[in-house]
Amino acid sequence: MRLTEGHDAALADLDLRPTVEVVRALNDAHVAVLEALAAAEEDLAALVDAAAARAGRVIYVGAGSAGAMAAADAAEWGPTFSVPDGAVVALVAGAELPEGPLREGAEDDAPAGAGELRALAPGADDVVVAVSASGSTPYALGALDAAREARALTAAIVCAPGSPLAELADHAIVLAVGPEVIAGSTRLKAGTAQKLALNAFSTALMVRRGRTYGNLMSGMRVANAKLRERAVRVCCLGAGCDEGAARAALAAAGDDLEVALVMLLAATDPADARARLLAAGSVRAAAAAAPAPEAAP
Repeated sequence: MRLTEGHDAALADLDLRPTVEVVRALNDAHVAVLEALAAAEEDLAALVDAAAARAGRVIYVGAGSAGAMAAADAAEWGPTFSVPDGAVVALVAGAELPEGPLREGAEDDAPAGAGELRALAPGADDVVVAVSASGSTPYALGALDAAREARALTAAIVCAPGSPLAELADHAIVLAVGPEVIAGSTRLKAGTAQKLALNAFSTALMVRRGRTYGNLMSGMRVANAKLRERAVRVCCLGAGCDEGAARAALAAAGDDLEVALVMLLAATDPADARARLLAAGSVRAAAAAAPAPEAAP
């Protein structure tokens, strides 16, 4: 029997308990989530460092709730870090099908996983991350096989030690959360653990790729009034300037937050700030660099 299908006999009377005890049992179960994530920290860090060394895309693969978690994480890369379209992709089994049995059955189609992955023409610079609670989802296995054929870096985020996906991947992130409160409902502890692991992976990867300045969202896309006010605060905190100077820099930078930060930190103009960022790759390195030759007086 799959570990994710285990039954916690201590909760066999769950439906007879007062509602507050049901809620408490669900909340208490997440202690195991945090313990599993702590145990996987070194493996997650190794995956982040390996992915940071690749210049290609990150391709998530999953089905059901695991696929939904991966798609949700991928959707945040652009707004949070200004990652360009296509730099992160989420392949979810049956995504093109209507909700219901057809979509749910798509996870059993290993050839579809392989075919959809190959259609992206992966290469050695890409990173393919399969997400599966059981670690045995055929769709994800097919995709990871195809990724290995293409010599992409492969990873698996699973909740079952020794699972086929964990054995197949270059990097296995095993989140051993144990049986669910509701036996087999992997949207609970397993889903939470996978979402938190994906949060840690994507955020740490962006830190390593220079998309933050300290713990500030320097790579944020300024797309509306709320985010413009957030960008002003980032400039004030990052450059130690007042609100007026922050607004002026953002206006001169065309709402490009990284350019505005480098302008403020290095006391330079937009053209030089852009040139420094292009050469250095991060706000911190760009601010410390000498003026770009074409921008020098």
